[in-house]
Amino acid sequence: MSQTARVARKRGGGAARRAERTAIRIETAKFIERKIPNFEVLNNEALEIIENNARIVLETIGVNFINNPDALDRWREAGADIVGERVHIPRDLVTELCKSVPTIYTQHARNPEKSVIIGGNNLVFAPVYGPPFVRDLVGGRRYATLTDFEAFVKLGYMSKWLHHSGGTVCEPTDTPVSVRHLDMLYAHMSLSDKPFMGSVTEPSRAQDSVEMCEILFGKEFVQKHTVLTSLININSPLTFDDVMMGALEVYARNNQASIISPFIVGGAMAPVSVAGTLTQVLAEVLAGISYSQLVRSGAPVIMGAFVSSIDMKSGAPTFGTPEATQVTYGVGQLARRLGLPYRSAGAFTGSKLPDAHAAYETANSLNMGLLAGVNFMLHSCGWLEGGLVSSFEKFVMDADQLGVLHHLAQGVEIDENAQAMDAIAEVGPGGHFLGCAHTQANYKTAFWKSDLLDYKPFETWMEEGGRDAQAFASLRVEQLLTNYQKPSLDVATDEALREYIIKKKETTPESFQ
Repeated sequence: MSQTARVARKRGGGAARRAERTAIRIETAKFIERKIPNFEVLNNEALEIIENNARIVLETIGVNFINNPDALDRWREAGADIVGERVHIPRDLVTELCKSVPTIYTQHARNPEKSVIIGGNNLVFAPVYGPPFVRDLVGGRRYATLTDFEAFVKLGYMSKWLHHSGGTVCEPTDTPVSVRHLDMLYAHMSLSDKPFMGSVTEPSRAQDSVEMCEILFGKEFVQKHTVLTSLININSPLTFDDVMMGALEVYARNNQASIISPFIVGGAMAPVSVAGTLTQVLAEVLAGISYSQLVRSGAPVIMGAFVSSIDMKSGAPTFGTPEATQVTYGVGQLARRLGLPYRSAGAFTGSKLPDAHAAYETANSLNMGLLAGVNFMLHSCGWLEGGLVSSFEKFVMDADQLGVLHHLAQGVEIDENAQAMDAIAEVGPGGHFLGCAHTQANYKTAFWKSDLLDYKPFETWMEEGGRDAQAFASLRVEQLLTNYQKPSLDVATDEALREYIIKKKETTPESFQ
């Protein structure tokens, strides 16, 4: 080969590598299948004590089902003791009802390749849920709009390590409450092809969610398969309201999954002790899951636990604390003991900015979720200010770090290639491994690589403006939204969804309450 040919080939290879690095790729990693053990903090005696205490709470103290006479009738018919709106549930009844809950189920996406399996050793990541405010580097903190909501859905679609589009990634306050769920659902359905969540703010909105899914997937498919996993919060302590239970009833009747999740701030909504909080969480979850099975035996449900502690001086919730971590580990053990899928953890922080405060608390919270055996992690990216704010910069920061959890969950390979005996023999004493055959064969996949963090030399970093992590994240947000490519959606299906929304809005009075 001539010198000219060799130079041309070299240049061509460099151009090909540059083209590969700069090409727009929309990738979604498969949900995590853990190959590592779960971390356990409770022995069998402690688990038995907590479970027994929870059943005592259900039998003797009971739980309130407020403003829901149909629920009271269901409980009465099943054999519970009803006093006013207080339901006392026999332990044998709880045990029997929980037997019908699926240990594992599939939530189908409109793109079958992105369907997720929830339960077992699997871990599914979904983004932040519920904040009324958003924040970015340019606009600061402000009320969320539908445009913001759609931007978050696009970011979720473009984020490789995020498996699920989520639900209310922010609350679009420029749209009436009575109809905004229609616009949010349509955004998830049209701007992404990942799985998503339905509305729970009113039972009729849950029904709308099911009906829109019947348009997207087909009515028969929806009745036979789970296409929604939605969040049902319990009003801790020990209270189930008619709104959330009404939404649960809709989803259970239609074979759709619900996360039954106490909302615990230790010291305010539960005892200050870890064991006491675990007892209350278990009692509340068992009551909610049992009720779902009264509505429809075999309806898929997830045992949830949202847990934070409290600052005893200010009353503000705190995140990433040892106590919240212990509760999260403990609930994971209880869920596995009962054979239930488990939801907990997330990118939690009380920080007002995506700064070091946020990073410390978020790292603690994400890692505890991986080790606790969580199956569905809501709030896995974008959470800020104790859940009041969805942050664009933190969304991409957190989504990048979810890749670390993917790699940790793989465990340590020990096959012949991983043993690297050929590399050790080739290099020998005093050499280096940069050019050896093993490194050349494995360097592309050997280490997890951040798409966000900066590892350039100090001089280069300074020449490029000395940007901090938030500035890099802002650029990443801009890049992802610029490169966004809408997934295809059948034209007839899209038209049917739009017609449904128009008709619903015409017949639903606008209300911001």
